[in-house]
Amino acid sequence: MTISDADRRRIENVLTDAAFPELPNHYMGKVRDSYDLPDGRRVMIATDRQSAFDHVLAAVPDKGRVLTGTAKFWFEATRDICPNHVIDHIDPNVVVARRLDMLPVEVVVRDYITGSTDTSIWTMYAAGKRTVYGHTLPEKLGKNDHLPQTLITPTTKGAQGAHDVPITAAEIVSQGLLPQKIWDQVADKSLALFARGRQIAARNGLILVDTKYEFGLSEDGEIVIADEIHTPDSSRYWRAETYAGRLAAGQEPENLDKEFLRLWVRARCDPYKDPLPEIPAETLLEFSGKYISLYEQITGTKFRTDEAAKPVRERIRGALSRAFPEYFS
Repeated sequence: MTISDADRRRIENVLTDAAFPELPNHYMGKVRDSYDLPDGRRVMIATDRQSAFDHVLAAVPDKGRVLTGTAKFWFEATRDICPNHVIDHIDPNVVVARRLDMLPVEVVVRDYITGSTDTSIWTMYAAGKRTVYGHTLPEKLGKNDHLPQTLITPTTKGAQGAHDVPITAAEIVSQGLLPQKIWDQVADKSLALFARGRQIAARNGLILVDTKYEFGLSEDGEIVIADEIHTPDSSRYWRAETYAGRLAAGQEPENLDKEFLRLWVRARCDPYKDPLPEIPAETLLEFSGKYISLYEQITGTKFRTDEAAKPVRERIRGALSRAFPEYFS
């Protein structure tokens, strides 16, 4: 594959470093860098870093903008179900949010049996387990089959570089991670958010396969959804029109999400034991195209690539200095 000059500029103009020393209380996550301001606001910058299998693998052109724009769409489309943390979007990569007391579990909602990571229910099922996350599954399920019912499969939050750990709803309460009342509210909101996501995705020719939610508590104890929602980093999406045919043929569904890169790595090594391969530019561009297609299909908005724009870090610095002049004066 010959890479065009425009695509080469996109590959070179990626955001991997979102450390701005002018802002206080910097925290670097796998994908986002955040800053906690003294007034209770949190500045969150979505980089182009791509993580999988507990490692940052590469930088994907325009990924941070896609994640921020997709999450913005979904936060606005679900605010009647659950309040979210967003205060303002000051840049295509930057959200100003409310700082929350984050809950110590991640909530994963699933409609299909699939996945390639250690916490995926297909990985467990293929290894012979029939009870996963407290749910008993029937025999003779195949990879990518529709589940008999929508499942909630929570995990505890692993520290950076560490695995998330599967846990059941009963264990969340018995281990004192959350009171029963709070867990029940979180579970209800998760299922309602997923139902809305499934509905809107279907209307746009997509299957929302599964997704991860993170919640926090506001100062007055209100449950608030945070981080991101229904993005291709936190969710799996398949093209609906080709799903049945590809399933019958024993092929992987057409995905528009992070699973593309997971499967690419899995085909070349054991990502939990072997050195991870370098991802070629052509693969990163294909991956970027999937994220952009997902954004356009969900939002109905054309995505503009910024190959001729100023360096993304310079653009973000300008937005931060305008929004927070007290730190950049």
